[in-house]
Amino acid sequence: MPPIARGTDRALLVLRLAVASVFIAHGYMKFFVMGHDAVTGFFSSLGIPVASLFAWFISLLEFAGGMALAVGIFTRALSLLFVFDMLVAIGLAVFPKGFVGGWELEFLLAASSLCLALAGAGAYSVDAWLASHRFTGVRAS
Repeated sequence: MPPIARGTDRALLVLRLAVASVFIAHGYMKFFVMGHDAVTGFFSSLGIPVASLFAWFISLLEFAGGMALAVGIFTRALSLLFVFDMLVAIGLAVFPKGFVGGWELEFLLAASSLCLALAGAGAYSVDAWLASHRFTGVRAS
């Protein structure tokens, strides 16, 4: 692997771990600190339809999806879901507060997640391992 590729793969690993750690922490908070009822109430106050269902989905996405992102599995799909998650958070919850002290974290997470969706997980990931071990269609005799 050329040095430039190693550097890019290392950078993607650092980005993936940083983004994942924030989502895991926020998902953990929703599951184990706030609890489902509080998350549902917050989502209801934002006018989100079927708030109870979305409370489960977003909590699971951020906690389990963050763990999956950390190891680099389903990176592109999860990253797109994280982009959507953060754009909704900006639009419904924090946009009126302004950029600084308001939606800068959500913006950074959305942009970072978009980078991961576009670039993929990099070489240091389960996604890369799975891609290198795909069945080629050749059968052993």
